[in-house]
Amino acid sequence: MDIFWLGHSSFRLKGKQVTLVTDPFESTGPDDPWPRPTAQIVTTSHNHAGHSYIKGVEGSPKIISGPGEYEVSGAFIVGFSTFHDTEEGKRLGRNTIYIMEIDGVRTGHLGDLGHPLSTQQVEAIGALDILLVPIGGTSNLGVVAAAHTVRQLEPHIVIPMHFLSVAGAPVEPLDKFAHEIGHKLEPSIPRISVTRSNMPADLRVVVLSPGK
Repeated sequence: MDIFWLGHSSFRLKGKQVTLVTDPFESTGPDDPWPRPTAQIVTTSHNHAGHSYIKGVEGSPKIISGPGEYEVSGAFIVGFSTFHDTEEGKRLGRNTIYIMEIDGVRTGHLGDLGHPLSTQQVEAIGALDILLVPIGGTSNLGVVAAAHTVRQLEPHIVIPMHFLSVAGAPVEPLDKFAHEIGHKLEPSIPRISVTRSNMPADLRVVVLSPGK
């Protein structure tokens, strides 16, 4: 499976038989492009601007927009209900975490998770190969909480997201996140290719450069 970061919380997961796009967003200008990818599946973590631009994805995809269990074109997806803030959704509403199994690789997309996970939620999510985690703070986990969540879920690979400023909103820096989890940052790459057989034995932090 190949993973590309499209920006914000949006990724393109391309398996042998299916392509999935998470949290598509509408472009706000030339510095914030949206590539209009083609996919068979689109997941949206919540119905906020920047996370649910469904019409920007080509190919008449299956739309998954909430908790539940789904099987589409050989991909297995489970959505778990969480909150977008630390006040049980009173400020920003609900958020859905998705666990997506494509080509035997289990990837967790936390969306705009805004609170620590409970022991019960960690157990329900189960073992992960890859974790896509928001680190920017303000409207989701900051770097300290994100690092704690990584330690809770113990993935093989963690890919940070939602750390670039949008419309001037403050975000916490990547290097602070790396310091919190005790890892040096590698140079960013345009994509990562993963299989069940090439998972690292120790945690690897991968920074993807936004693109197609």
